[in-house]
Amino acid sequence: MVLDAVFLMSAPDLAGCPPGNYPEYAFVGRSNVGKSSLINMLTGHKDLARISSDPGKTRLINFFLIDQEWCLVDLPGFGYARVAKTKRKAWDFMIREYLESRKSLFYTFLLIDSRHDPQILDLNFIRWMGEKELPFCLVFTKADKLSKAKLHLVLDKFRESLKQKWEELPPIFTTSSKKGSGKTELLDFITRANREFSYLLEGSR
Repeated sequence: MVLDAVFLMSAPDLAGCPPGNYPEYAFVGRSNVGKSSLINMLTGHKDLARISSDPGKTRLINFFLIDQEWCLVDLPGFGYARVAKTKRKAWDFMIREYLESRKSLFYTFLLIDSRHDPQILDLNFIRWMGEKELPFCLVFTKADKLSKAKLHLVLDKFRESLKQKWEELPPIFTTSSKKGSGKTELLDFITRANREFSYLLEGSR
């Protein structure tokens, strides 16, 4: 359970990010994947991340300090078509620069809309993460929109698609912001990761 969640700052790029004094966990996904709703569900603060019917509202790197122990990092969505191509490229560069170069980043949670079969944008992003050897998890959102049978079918298709090039699959979570499912599993994962990697931050201070 999250007891305290506060907004720290927004950064336009990697250079503008705050000092990496806490382990960071980034949340990223295609626009309209339900990222803001998931963040609010995880933290128990319904207005922490802005929810909008207009995708693409997150345009900066947003940092939230959770329980004075770790940072939740809200990244812009990728693949948003209703902005200029140059703006999409700038957001894409911002996201990838942060993910590849931020030393205090422990894990990235890549959000996938469970209502759809594997999308090329998601698969390309996963491939890039693998090529850069960046630790990440897959988080399937909006699981309440599907029956259990349909959800298992979507997950199986995704696993089969990944197994064509991956020997070991990343951790996979299923969530529903509406029902609160997946919250305990994600927060427990972050708690274990904080314990496992705490010595890294101690050595860098």
